[in-house]
Amino acid sequence: MRLRRIATQASLLLVLATTGCWRDDMSDDAHAKPMESSSFFSDGKLARPLINGTVPRGHKTVADPLYAVSNAPPAMETAGFPPTFQATPQTLERGREQFTIFCAPCHGALGDGHGMIVQRGFPRPPSYYERRLRDAAPGHFYNVISHGYGAMYSYAERIEENDRWKVVAYVKALQMSTDRIDPPVNTGAPARQTAGAAATQPTRDRAE
Repeated sequence: MRLRRIATQASLLLVLATTGCWRDDMSDDAHAKPMESSSFFSDGKLARPLINGTVPRGHKTVADPLYAVSNAPPAMETAGFPPTFQATPQTLERGREQFTIFCAPCHGALGDGHGMIVQRGFPRPPSYYERRLRDAAPGHFYNVISHGYGAMYSYAERIEENDRWKVVAYVKALQMSTDRIDPPVNTGAPARQTAGAAATQPTRDRAE
């Protein structure tokens, strides 16, 4: 019995010793160096090209006129649509789709600032029918989509460059569809009033 106990303890010690010496070192696995050639891919390159829509971090922004407004001089805030952009029924429909997905929750389907998020208590963004935004150039809206404004964060990682111009075209179409002029959102005014209810929390930073 004693010998069996000693044998069992010795076995356990051996297992523990073996486990303690075992190493799972990924550096011992097969690996390749960056920019190395590879026979696995048809182009012979190990590094893969960036997929469409990739947003660069810490690198120079694309300088093509179609995309350059966001990193252009302040004067570009008054820029119109790029010469290569065409507002067609197809581009407006794509802009409407993207607007409905990313913008309508706050700005509302009509762009009047009464989206569902606002009805739940989030600070109300200004209406697109305010005189200031009616007079704003397309470049202003493109910059806001790309970099955010106030409470609105950047949508650069959510809306592709081409689609941003289509969203802007749809916003301009909304503005052209009516003659209404909405008053500016008062920074001390409630986000939205409901019958018999107090106002939601006051607005501070606002989205465009």
